[in-house]
Amino acid sequence: MTRTTKELADFLGCTLEGDGMAKVSGVASPASAHPEDLIYVESPRHLQQAAASAAKCVVIVPGLSMPGKILLRAANPKLAFARAAELLLPPTPIARGIHPTAVIAPSAVLSPDTAVGPYVVIENDVKIGGGTEIGAFCFLGSGSKLGEGCRLYPRVTVYAGARLANRVILHSGAVIGADGFGYVAQGGKRWKFPQVGEVSIQDDVEIGANTTIDRGSLDRTEIGAGTKLDNLVHVAHNVSIGENTVIAAQTGISGSSAIGKNVTIGGQVGVADHCAVEDGAVVGAQAGIPSGKIVRSGQVVWGTPARPLEKFKRQFAWFSRLPELAERIKELESRMFIRDE
Repeated sequence: MTRTTKELADFLGCTLEGDGMAKVSGVASPASAHPEDLIYVESPRHLQQAAASAAKCVVIVPGLSMPGKILLRAANPKLAFARAAELLLPPTPIARGIHPTAVIAPSAVLSPDTAVGPYVVIENDVKIGGGTEIGAFCFLGSGSKLGEGCRLYPRVTVYAGARLANRVILHSGAVIGADGFGYVAQGGKRWKFPQVGEVSIQDDVEIGANTTIDRGSLDRTEIGAGTKLDNLVHVAHNVSIGENTVIAAQTGISGSSAIGKNVTIGGQVGVADHCAVEDGAVVGAQAGIPSGKIVRSGQVVWGTPARPLEKFKRQFAWFSRLPELAERIKELESRMFIRDE
């Protein structure tokens, strides 16, 4: 979608310096940009590359100059660039209309502008809000509910009774509402504990490909508004995740753990059962949080078991010197042995 630089500046709330009628139709990196692409600069070290770019228009922080370019001044150029990308490059439709191969139960209620792709299955009493798009081969179980403006990419599975609010994005292979991993052992046999709770996903959540979110066992699994989950994340039964939290790939969160608001969790983190990660905490990649542990609000932790970052760095520095220290100890012991003789 082509816009003028003036239209773009007005939309972003930026200060425009230069030709307001120039056309912008895409976004790119400085190295690959064409003349109508938008690029951004947030640091002086990127000035030279941006100045040499074919792009005519640059989103740039106040205080930096770039002769010959049309400038959009923004305190946070990366954010302005991301918002511009949404305006210039709206997402490709996942589905249009109702495909004739879709299987839709008579009791399902779809808004008139719901789009349903090929071979979708929508069971009894499903409710789908306006502007929601359901990609090919998706499955929506009985009584599930989707709000407005949701986007389900192909082969998403939503189990019976799951609740999605508005503008939720589910990428391919995501599974919402599967049974949690709960068993009771007796006499060498394991009996399945009831997995009959709910799963609720709030507004503006995005869930990556092949990520799984289990329903509660007796209560609810809940993902707060604005939270973003990467690919291959597992959220177990009865977990609660607060608003605007981000969780990177291959992280696993065990049952009945509580993740707060604005938390950042790196890739391959393991969170054991009944843990709490409070608001604003940061958990570094591959960290392990043992059962029942509390990561306090605003704390940055790393390692297994997870501990404050400064402590982890000091300990890691010593760990890396262990071979050298072992050799020194051996040498000291040998000297002591000679003296004793």
